[in-house]
Amino acid sequence: MNNIREIERLNQRELDAAIPTSASWHNDWNDTAYIYIGGLPYELSEGDIITIFSQFGEPTHVNLVRDKDTGKSKGFAFLKYEDQRSTTLAVDNLGGAVVLGRTIRVDHTRYKP
Repeated sequence: MNNIREIERLNQRELDAAIPTSASWHNDWNDTAYIYIGGLPYELSEGDIITIFSQFGEPTHVNLVRDKDTGKSKGFAFLKYEDQRSTTLAVDNLGGAVVLGRTIRVDHTRYKP
């Protein structure tokens, strides 16, 4: 939850100071179109994740991490968007959202499939 609040504070500071997009902290992640999604309800499927996150862009890859023995979700995933700009929208708008009673964390990542 602290990470979510820190992202909200960073975004607000950038808005208040009228910092241009090129100087935003998001710009440090412009080389990757992947996001990390944590705190997911265990009953969600890959299709559910795509449905939730497709409102900010076209997902091209999703890896819902599962237990190797049971096949059950571990509650986190990595998602790649077609366009890197969609990652910023997802991080800013879905970080801290509540999905089926659980607060999810959404952040940039340099995931390698």
